[in-house]
Amino acid sequence: MLSFHALEGDRIRLRPLAVEDAPAVHDYASDEQVSRFIGWRLMSRPEETAAFVDTMLQREAAGTHRYASIVEKSTQTVIGTAMLFNFDQEANRAELGYVLHRGYWGKGYGTECVALATGFAFDVLKLHKLQASVVDANVGSARVLEKNGYRLEGRLTDHYYLEGRYLDALLFGRIQDQG
Repeated sequence: MLSFHALEGDRIRLRPLAVEDAPAVHDYASDEQVSRFIGWRLMSRPEETAAFVDTMLQREAAGTHRYASIVEKSTQTVIGTAMLFNFDQEANRAELGYVLHRGYWGKGYGTECVALATGFAFDVLKLHKLQASVVDANVGSARVLEKNGYRLEGRLTDHYYLEGRYLDALLFGRIQDQG
């Protein structure tokens, strides 16, 4: 069976998230421009990021989440994190998440990552539906989802509380047979 941690596209591949990825994760988790869009608390110290990576690894070990480091193939650089989580076995759905280092925004890496994760979720996990939520100001992420066949399903007012202010969430979804 194909693994989430072995997906490969033209320019990126996914591999298991590792403790050694914490410095690369810190590069984007400590960037205010990235943090304001992803729903993670801004990481100001490398130790905070290392603890967060450890939490992600614990969640994956418990089977509640799947995390993968996004690696740019040409440089073997970790440029982001992909995740599947909030699995609902009865409804046969899950949530998709992804975050990229700001230096890789607007270059098609997010679109490729979402295509790989979506294909895996539908073809291997046989999910009926994938969902994703984005901060309403995150126009780039909304475009990535739309390019991959996700449809805007709604808005949650003041859903996120980040850096001392409330932000709306846009809810996107894709049913397996749509796209």
